[in-house]
Amino acid sequence: MNKTENKLVPELRFPEFINDGEWKKTELDKLAHSISSGKDKNSIEGKYKLYGSTGIIGTSNISSYNGKFILVARVGANAGLLNKVSGNFGVTDNTLVIDLKKLNIIDFIFYSLEKTKLNNLVFGSGQPLITGSQLKNLKLFLPNSEKEQQKIADCLSSLDGVISIHNDKLEALKNHKKGLLQNLFPQEGETVPKYRFPEFKNDREWEEKELNELGKLINGLTYSPNDVREKGLLVLRSSNVQNGLIDLKDCVYVRTDIKGANLSQPNDILVCVRNGSKALIGKNAMIPKKLPIATHGTFMTVFRAKNPYFAFQLFQTVFYEKQVSGDLGATINSINGKNFLKYVFPVPKNPKEQQKIADCLSEVDNLITAQADKIEQLKAHKKGLMQRLFPQLKA
Repeated sequence: MNKTENKLVPELRFPEFINDGEWKKTELDKLAHSISSGKDKNSIEGKYKLYGSTGIIGTSNISSYNGKFILVARVGANAGLLNKVSGNFGVTDNTLVIDLKKLNIIDFIFYSLEKTKLNNLVFGSGQPLITGSQLKNLKLFLPNSEKEQQKIADCLSSLDGVISIHNDKLEALKNHKKGLLQNLFPQEGETVPKYRFPEFKNDREWEEKELNELGKLINGLTYSPNDVREKGLLVLRSSNVQNGLIDLKDCVYVRTDIKGANLSQPNDILVCVRNGSKALIGKNAMIPKKLPIATHGTFMTVFRAKNPYFAFQLFQTVFYEKQVSGDLGATINSINGKNFLKYVFPVPKNPKEQQKIADCLSEVDNLITAQADKIEQLKAHKKGLMQRLFPQLKA
């Protein structure tokens, strides 16, 4: 075995620190004045940014802080997520606050915690949780030189800055899409849109059509655990719809000879019509051309449209959102198929205008997808860089 294999040194080191020796192992508790939840301080009412497990959430009766701290979501779906804040702000009791003894290492410790993947420490099936005690006992590696700590933090902060710029660009594209949807479709109570392509300005007013006039629904497959296989017929579920696209990171397969499977076709629109989370009802994505042979589960439906690209854009409008929301009510977490087909949308009478709108919006969708892919590539680069900038202990 190579004698250096288990040494506490990173694979990638800045040239000026190559001869600085091994890093040291320590516990987070030794680096912090305190690690506590927001409830451990006196609550006051103030107009501060209020941080909870989901980020900035408003103002309320809160625990008030002033300075630089690392925050960790303590409970809920976001348990283990990190935030780095400074200034006057408030913290709810579902957030842990790490108060470091040396503020000049806050950036380095933040990235050390990010690399540690705190969500791996989260426990509890009902209400996910991470505790202050777990953080206090957490083992971290530090270079002996604070200059090396800062160099690593500066490198990763710079990359985060690039990612942030690309995130802003992504949000700008999404807002541009929202603006186009508002202007290319008539407002409620109107019969023509605010913006119309020049070749259609003298065309007739738009008409209202029920969804059943634009296509048909394809029912999903009911299957049992006994039907599930490691490979076979792909069953598309709500987890396969991410940000308006089909995502195959989480896949379930069933036996290929199963009865009742309606095979997916390119340009089918996959829609979530039943789910434990009401927020997921109605989310949708178009089936791409190169998808493996697939069907969809019983909690999903497929809308097979005469003009799928235009129909898909209808599903992105406020008309769609309002009708889905109206169907759900206070307690129901599903859309009835018969009701779904009665959804009403404004539609131009000229098929060429429908296609022009679909082409325009699809092009923006392509830009959004390309931008999201670029961000994922940058995140992957950062992840790989962090693996090399911090020591890896080998068994």
